[in-house]
Amino acid sequence: MEHKKIAFIGAGNMSRSIMNGLIAKHYPSSLIMATNRGQDKLDKLHAEFGIATTRNNDEAIAWADVVVLAVKPQIMEQVCQAISCDELASKLFITVAAGIDSSRYNDYFSQDIRLVRSMPNTPSLLGLGMTGIYAPSTISKTDRAISTEILSSVGEVLWVEDEAHIDTVIACSGSSPAYFFLFMEYMQQSAVKMGLSGEEARLLIQQAALGAAQMVRHNNHLELSDLRKQVTSKGGATHAAIETFQAQHLDKTIDDAMNSAVIRAQEMAKQF
Repeated sequence: MEHKKIAFIGAGNMSRSIMNGLIAKHYPSSLIMATNRGQDKLDKLHAEFGIATTRNNDEAIAWADVVVLAVKPQIMEQVCQAISCDELASKLFITVAAGIDSSRYNDYFSQDIRLVRSMPNTPSLLGLGMTGIYAPSTISKTDRAISTEILSSVGEVLWVEDEAHIDTVIACSGSSPAYFFLFMEYMQQSAVKMGLSGEEARLLIQQAALGAAQMVRHNNHLELSDLRKQVTSKGGATHAAIETFQAQHLDKTIDDAMNSAVIRAQEMAKQF
């Protein structure tokens, strides 16, 4: 596929991660530009990646074929409404901001634009991200392919057909790193009560979590329940722990928590 000129509006962690992923996959740095209000961050990006930078959003958008909108949701409307470039119809926009429905951007720009909405998660900072992507049916196969190329530079991508499913993406992958951290945190606390140091407990838990994730990834022909059963000998220590989780209705707790995430995401969308 022909490489496109990409402008990042906002130079925060997610923009940097995508730039890093693209360049690591030999995307030409000469075809990447970033904007930001602060010059220091732009100087660092230029020194690290050799990309072009500007503090003028209109300049970057006029130059680009693809525009990644990566500012905070709270200021997205303000940033979009301040853009006065006359060539918006010819650009593909990709948003990585949470909580803003795709139709809202047409209001922000006072015209219909070609927009792809994405929801990456924080492991994208390590190139191990999971990004949910939605686009209306008017977005072409070419634009979808371009979006996939850009967003897959930081991990796996999943296209959803219904924009409402972006909220489910948030519950499943956007928020879930925090769930795993919480579970590991409580495991560490328990192990410390049993006599291990915090460092010893963390090493054991983080390596077990990493190994478990890799086992899931490398055994996608098996159901998650089958992988669990393979580790759970009847009457053994693991079985005792699993029975305790089940007796205390861990399944309902997780279901309630994920539904809470979806409900809150829906509430946030109404604020913009």
